[in-house]
Amino acid sequence: MSKVMVRYKIKPEFVADNERDIKRVFEQLASERPLGLRYASFKLADGVSFMHLVSRETPDERNPLTELPAFKAFTAAVEQRCEERPVVTELTEIGSYEVFGY
Repeated sequence: MSKVMVRYKIKPEFVADNERDIKRVFEQLASERPLGLRYASFKLADGVSFMHLVSRETPDERNPLTELPAFKAFTAAVEQRCEERPVVTELTEIGSYEVFGY
């Protein structure tokens, strides 16, 4: 099982584009419903920082999120939009209450 947090800051003029692309990822997730994946995305209080939480538990260790065309389009565009590049942090769960459906 893998749990990660990704955090980055977008240039203000690209916030709406970033939100649009994130929503497209969630639309594709709702349509395809890949097994073993839990995903959440948040815009932080400053209005330009974003955080994503990803939990995956797949038997072959593949990441169904990165296989989605909408996610590929989102990640391809996010680099040019960033004021601060994405930082990926591996997470070790101490406990949770229905955060990822457990």
